[in-house]
Order: sequence, then C-alpha cells, then structure tokens
Amino acid sequence: MYHRYDAVIVGAGGAGLMAALQASRQARTAVLSKLYPTRSHTGTAQGGIGAALGNVEEDRWEWHAFDTVKGSDYLADQDAVEAMCREAVDTVYELEHMGLPFNRTRDGRIDQRRFGGHTRPDPKDPSKRIAVQRACYAADRTGHMILQTLYQQCIKQGVTFYDEFQVVDLLLNDGVCCGVVAYEIATGELHVFHAKAVLFATGGFGRMFKITSNAHSLTGDGLAIAYRRGLPLEDMEFFQFHPTGIYRMGILITEGVRGEGGVLINGKGERFMERYSPTLKDLAPRDIISRAIYTEIREGRGANGKDFVYLDVTPATVNRYFQQDGVDRRITAHDVETKLPDIADFCRTYLGVDPAKQPMPIQPTAHYGMGGIPTNVEAQVVIDSRNTPLPGFYAAGECACVSVHGANRLGTNSLVDIVVFGRRGGKKMVEYCQQADLTPLPAETDGPARAEIERIKANRATEAAGKIRATMQELMMDRVGIFRKEADLSQAVSKIRALKAEYEKVGVRDKSARFNTDLLETLELGYLLDLAEVTAFSALNRTESRGAHLREDFPDRDDANWLKHTLAYLDGENIRLDYKPVVITKYEPQARKY
Repeated sequence: MYHRYDAVIVGAGGAGLMAALQASRQARTAVLSKLYPTRSHTGTAQGGIGAALGNVEEDRWEWHAFDTVKGSDYLADQDAVEAMCREAVDTVYELEHMGLPFNRTRDGRIDQRRFGGHTRPDPKDPSKRIAVQRACYAADRTGHMILQTLYQQCIKQGVTFYDEFQVVDLLLNDGVCCGVVAYEIATGELHVFHAKAVLFATGGFGRMFKITSNAHSLTGDGLAIAYRRGLPLEDMEFFQFHPTGIYRMGILITEGVRGEGGVLINGKGERFMERYSPTLKDLAPRDIISRAIYTEIREGRGANGKDFVYLDVTPATVNRYFQQDGVDRRITAHDVETKLPDIADFCRTYLGVDPAKQPMPIQPTAHYGMGGIPTNVEAQVVIDSRNTPLPGFYAAGECACVSVHGANRLGTNSLVDIVVFGRRGGKKMVEYCQQADLTPLPAETDGPARAEIERIKANRATEAAGKIRATMQELMMDRVGIFRKEADLSQAVSKIRALKAEYEKVGVRDKSARFNTDLLETLELGYLLDLAEVTAFSALNRTESRGAHLREDFPDRDDANWLKHTLAYLDGENIRLDYKPVVITKYEPQARKY
C-alpha cells in the first residue's frame, strides 16, 4: 500500500509529537508508531524537566549549560548544549501554555526541585557550587503529562496518526531520504510512505541488557535500520545505568526522590555517598552514584550481604540528614504521598514497602543510551566526521546523538532534549519541504523488508529467539555493564557475533499475518544484536574511562587521545570506526569533581 506525505515522523513519544506539532502547521504530516502514542516511553519519565526558570531560587541557563557539559565528562558538543539550555526556558513555558499541569509554588509559578548534577554558585562562596532547584515537575509523572499534552495538541492540529505501524526500512535514493516502509501490525501488510522529509524519534535500546528500566518496546529499531542503510552511529559505548532501579526488576525510582531529600544507605546503615561526592552527596550525577553503589556492593557493604542498597526517603531519616547538612527544610509523610505518588504506589505494589515508613531496596538499572544517530543542532542526520547532512533525514530524542549528553546524561535533560530538538527538527522539516521536490522512490521499495520477513517465516524454528535474547542480555549485563575491561569486552564482541550467526537460523512458529508478535519480536532481536555488537566493539576500542564508560584497565580520562566522538559504520559484516572532534566553545575540560 502506498501513502504520500510532505513529512513523516516515526515515533510518537515526546520528540516525535513535538516535531509533528511544529511540522503540521505548514506541511502535510503523518506520525507512525508501533504503539498507541500515549503508551510511548516518554510517559515513564518521572521526576522533571530541567530549565533555568529561577522560580524557587536564582538560576541562569548558562549555569545549566555548564552543569550539562561537566556532567557529560566534557564529551558533549557545547554549541548544542548551549542551544538546548537556552531554549529550555521558552519550551517549558510553551508546554505550560499548552496546558501541562505543573506543580505550583505558593505564588502560582511552576515549582522546581533539585536533581543530580544540577548546581549554581554558592552565594556565600562563589568558587563553590551547590545543588539548585531546576527540575520543573508534575508530581512524579512529568513525562506522562508531557506526552498527554503534546498528543492532545497534535490531535487538535489535525496530525494524521498511523498507530501500530512498525517501521522496518528507510528509503534512500541517490543520497536523499524519501520515505520509509512500515509493517501494519493488525494485518501484516507492508506500507510504503513516500515523503520529502523523514524524522526518526524511535527511542532507546535498553532491552539489550538483562536489568533495565526500558519497556519491552525499546529495541533500537530506528538506530539499527539507519545503521544497516550505511549511516553511522555515534558514541554507542556510552550507556547510562540509572542508580535507583527497584531491586531485580529495574523499574525506575525517580531521581526526584533524592531531589526531595532521599538518601542512599548501605548494609552497614551508612550514608555512603559522602565518600564519593563530598559536596553533592546523593545528588551527584548518575554515573558517579551507580559506580558508588556497585563499589559498596563489591566491597561487601550491600544490604544483607546482597547486591543492593537502600534508598531512604522516610521523614525521620531525611529530616535527620537535612539537619546535619544545614538544610532549612523538613518533609512529612504527606509530602512523600503528594510529591511522589506513583513511586509510593510502585513500591507498595512491587516491593510491599511503604516508602514513607521503610527504605526501598535498589540497584542500578540500564537506562539510557547517550549515543545514537548523529545529528546537528537542527536535528539533521549527518553522515560523516565533517557533519555532512543527509538531505531529507532527521532524528531527535534518545535515538539521536546531537551530542548534548556526551559520556553521561544529567537527569531531567532527556525531556529537555526531546522537546527542544523535536521542535527544532519539526521546524527544519518545514523549511526543507517548502524548497525541496519529492525525490522519486528507489527501484526497490518494500522488497528488502519483505525478503527479510519471508526469510524468517521460511526458517525452521531450530534456534529459539528467546534463548538468544536471554543470552545476549546476560552477556551485556555481565561484560558491558558499569565496570568494563578488555578481556570481558573482547569476549562480548566474540559471543555476540556467534549469537548473530545463530539468529540467521531463527524462524517463527506463528506464520499468520494478523498481530504476529512472534515475527515482530524476532525482527527486534535482530536490531538489538546489531546494537549490542556496536556498543561492545566501540567500548573495546575506547581505551580510557569517561562518564558512563568505566574501563578498569584504563581508569583515567585521556583528553589527549580520546576527546572525540566515535562513529561506527557497518562495513559488510564488520564494523569500521571513525572519529570526529568535540565542539568546545567556552568550557575547557577540567577534572570532574563534585
């Protein structure tokens, strides 16, 4: 089946919906999503969206930019960071005007809370930095509110939605993007979407790890499809582990808990973050806290001798540490219930723990890929180290790498990223659509995708996809997790390549057309295997420690050799690496201390 639009957006999370809202004002726009839009993963973001509004205490976008660059371990491109932090303020107010129900201060302004790594100069000693209240929030369901608000606005704007259409190929003709091929889940039919401009906002790929905060849908489809079409992936070695996932489940407990005063406690009852981050303590950046938790566990200070610690937000504990830290503030059980209602419900449901009365058992969980499809600050996909744009192709959100997160993302900056660069991408698509002609489709449109589907259906189910997936997830967790070293990474690359060979034999038992989830999950496994290989291979080749990439055999950051971005290309059956410089405007790399 054939469809024709000016702009096609793949993914209906925050980035995709913001792009669609902008593009649809002047271009005929369609949004394709393998989920119903309000089930997109943006809805799981809990704690807040960062913007230097200064509603609770003095703040400036330049301070936000500095924190983001420092948090990235100086790998972020500073021109992109400055654009994001500057535009974050207007974008949050735009969301407010759309109707997003933020929490309010007593005088009616958007309320803000503290989040890890977000600071401002200490008024008593400007040479020091202290935590700042920068995260604008709607209780602990900020992402859910952003998603609902943007979806309602898109419906009002008349955006055309194709729900439960899974994109399986990107169409290029003579170096120009001209559409996508999508599989209609309800019928099994392939659809060709012909367009002047395409934007990928397909989300992350955390399902390649065993313990993850990511939904089952986050299988890296967009990244893998672009990669297979010869486009590079940038900085894939940097994958963030969020420090506070529910023990064994990976379900996220928002950083907002620590923003409200929650503290991390080891098996000896100690508040251990004072050893690792004397100034920010429990509000240090995520990479630092995740490493600290695993260090405590490895050195025998896990809770009850096991591989978890506690996150404690009980008023008695929090108020005691507030008093020790000289914080003129107190919390009550009512605060826990009203400011963190979903977290309270999660903990009662999954743990049988009341967070207002008991500490929560937590462990780091695979959460966010800093790498992705390389783009410039206008969300245009770039194809080489010279940042040459691919005409007609755009990307935004977690599937893209601008790079504003560098080697480690600060909490709240994912929501800033999706709305700022989703908006920029949508506007740039309109400009392109107004001046570009519709590029003809390539000779082969749905042929390659159809052949892949038929190959899988024709295979005998001699190898179980589930077994390969479980092996990959355990391998990535054990060998390409928080702590890394050459022997483990080499083994991971070798074993993933063996799993990819096994995958070629995988068939499906379900041969039907309608709602064939067996087929779709098998396709998604192929995407994850490609991305797992790129992640492990890029990590093996980066012989330094930076942000979320900790090499125990190369424990120091090496700016002389590694202040650069990795670009990974699929070259036949091998991976070819190239590099490009980090954009530095005014923040010279320094030792990263908190």
